[in-house]
Amino acid sequence: MDRRDFLKSSSLLFSSPFFCSSISELITSTKYKTGLQLFSVRDAMENNPIDTLISLKKMGYEDFETYGYDALNKKYYGFSPLDFKSILNDLDVSTYSGHYDVNSLMEVSEDNLKKHVDSCIDGAHALGNKYIVYPMLDSKYHTVQGYKLLINKLNQIGQRITKAGLGFAYHNFDYDFNLYENKLGIDWIINETNPEWVKLQVDFYWVMRSGKLSPKQLIERSKGRFKLWHIKDMDVLTKDYTELGNGSIDYKKVLPDASISGLEHYYIEQGGNYKINSMESAQQSISFFMKHIKHLI
Repeated sequence: MDRRDFLKSSSLLFSSPFFCSSISELITSTKYKTGLQLFSVRDAMENNPIDTLISLKKMGYEDFETYGYDALNKKYYGFSPLDFKSILNDLDVSTYSGHYDVNSLMEVSEDNLKKHVDSCIDGAHALGNKYIVYPMLDSKYHTVQGYKLLINKLNQIGQRITKAGLGFAYHNFDYDFNLYENKLGIDWIINETNPEWVKLQVDFYWVMRSGKLSPKQLIERSKGRFKLWHIKDMDVLTKDYTELGNGSIDYKKVLPDASISGLEHYYIEQGGNYKINSMESAQQSISFFMKHIKHLI
């Protein structure tokens, strides 16, 4: 889509079918922008990223966590970093962090690791991301030796990213709360990585699903280091993802103190199991969030 087509598309902002005036009226100037991890609407982003962003903006989302950066061709959703940044600027939205496939670098050569990380750094700088996030650990590394390799790679990658003036964070899953040599995986990461190079992104859904620690207990393990949050809900029966307000996570009870966490940004997320479709779920989640959760942060 060229510049003219984008501006024409932007003019349709207030006629979006996902517009909700009541939600827009609830948006106030607060310390934290309301964010969405774009993986939540990955089908819509693959189909038409610009129209998707327009609709999400109308729902009240102000910042987006990216995913799927093409490090070889340096593209976000088919756009160059500068072009995608221009689209975000024209919509008056931002992107504070992104999930990058640095998890693919566990056993590559030193030279390939540096080239890949440097491409991610270049993209993040051009786009305006402040954080590069390590998204998930492949199941074959869910072992003691796997975590030993992981902490080595996190320190190596994190040091390079930090020296480039960006932040680097590790995103937890439930396997991070399993024991490896009588120590939780997350404790391997907290205790064995340099806190200056490796920050943390807490995913509350996976913390709650693991059942090993409460979010508040996790934050206490490394105060000030949990810079990014993922906020999502868990189906009461299946324990799958669900829209905020449809599940079992009571954020009034479990949400940690943002100042103790060191919070810089949060993102609503839903990885699947949509009630109708991903965009309707994004609308339902922000509606519930604005009324019942935002004021708690």
